[in-house]
Amino acid sequence: MRQHVLIVDDQCERLRAPLAAEFPDVAFDGVLSPADAVPFCAQATAIISLAHTISAEMIAAATKLRWIGAITTGTDHLRTLAIPEDVVFTSARGISAAPVSEFVMMAMLAFVKRLPFMLANQRKNRWTHTRGNTLTGRTVTIVGAGAISETLAMRAAAFGMRVIGVSAGRSEVAGFEAIFPRERLAEAAARADFLVVLVPQSEATRNLIDARVLAAMKPGAFLINVARGGVIDSDALLAALRAGRLAGAALDVFAPEPMPADSPFWALENVIVSPHAAGDAWEIYDLVLPLLRTNLQAICDDRPDHLLNVVPRKA
Repeated sequence: MRQHVLIVDDQCERLRAPLAAEFPDVAFDGVLSPADAVPFCAQATAIISLAHTISAEMIAAATKLRWIGAITTGTDHLRTLAIPEDVVFTSARGISAAPVSEFVMMAMLAFVKRLPFMLANQRKNRWTHTRGNTLTGRTVTIVGAGAISETLAMRAAAFGMRVIGVSAGRSEVAGFEAIFPRERLAEAAARADFLVVLVPQSEATRNLIDARVLAAMKPGAFLINVARGGVIDSDALLAALRAGRLAGAALDVFAPEPMPADSPFWALENVIVSPHAAGDAWEIYDLVLPLLRTNLQAICDDRPDHLLNVVPRKA
């Protein structure tokens, strides 16, 4: 059977053109948005897209589907869809390690150097001196110990920071001073000047960062969420920020998304809001191509055992 690949992305041509040149026997369609995708799904044996943009309507229409190639690290959204058991889906785990790590470093520097305060004064034409701090000697606790966390640990260490982690499955990770089991999350959070959330969302991690964990954090600490909105109890976080117990938060993800216009997080001066963009970079398309080539070849050869980054059906 001839493979028919549907690529859904606002930059779909950056993936379609090089893949089509290398796989002349494969048919390719590229569309800019999920809204345009459904008419093309009936012929698709494979869909390449951001995981969270794949809709139930696309899956229902894709009756020939064999493979979903997510070009994101997170794939939790796919588990909410009625995807047939014989359809394999893969992730781009680790591809966004550099941009996500750089986003976290940017947020930490913005907080200690008081960048939001300076930008607010600039908009008001105010010359107001402010004294910041340094990252050197501060502790970052990273919740989750995957590929992105490893890259972040190296970046943080280069700034002279102490790095500890929290993991449900790993006890030693290169670049980490210590790894705490998830059962000791509150203890690890208590040591943090910055608590960075990088754990995948699942039933086991829903509201993992709750009122108990937030209460354990030292006064003046910061929280940075680049995981999923559902991993944090948003009501508890809002209360901690309003009370001034936490000095601030950088939030790239929310539940739900897009964040509603009336969300109270918009108005908080100690919050940096990012529209789920921490992992976005133009280089991602070049970085993900080798993985897509390997996995598409495995599909063409009918060798699903050669697929890389296969996502288990259950978290």
